[in-house]
Amino acid sequence: MNSVTQSFASLTAGRFTRRRLAREWRTVTAMLHIYCREHHAGPLCGECQSLSRYVRLRLDRCRFGEAKPACAKCPVHCYQRDRREQIKAVMRFAGPRMVWEHPWLSLCHLLDGRFRRTSPV
Repeated sequence: MNSVTQSFASLTAGRFTRRRLAREWRTVTAMLHIYCREHHAGPLCGECQSLSRYVRLRLDRCRFGEAKPACAKCPVHCYQRDRREQIKAVMRFAGPRMVWEHPWLSLCHLLDGRFRRTSPV
C-alpha cells in the first residue's frame, strides 16, 4: 500500500461510519488526487483541498445516508453551481483513469450507479 492509499484509509476510517459513504469518499478523494497530480503537478493544491473539504461536508450532510444514489442519479443537487462544475471536470478527467489506478473503486462506483435505486425518497 502506498502513502496515498494509506492516507485514504486513515481519512475514511475516522470520518464515515457507513460503508457506502466511506467508499464514496475514497472514490472522490482518489479522483481529486489524480486530477490535481495531472493538472496542478502536486498531491493536492489549495483549490483541490478546498473542493475536497466541500465534498466531505456534502457527504456528511447527505440526507439519503446509506441509500445515497450515484450523484448523477440523485434527485437533489446538493452542490453549489460552481462546485458542481468543478467536480464534474474532476470526474470527467479522472473517471477513465480510475480504472487503471483504482480498479476496485471504479467497479464499485459503476455498480452503485447501475443498481442503486434512482430515487431513494
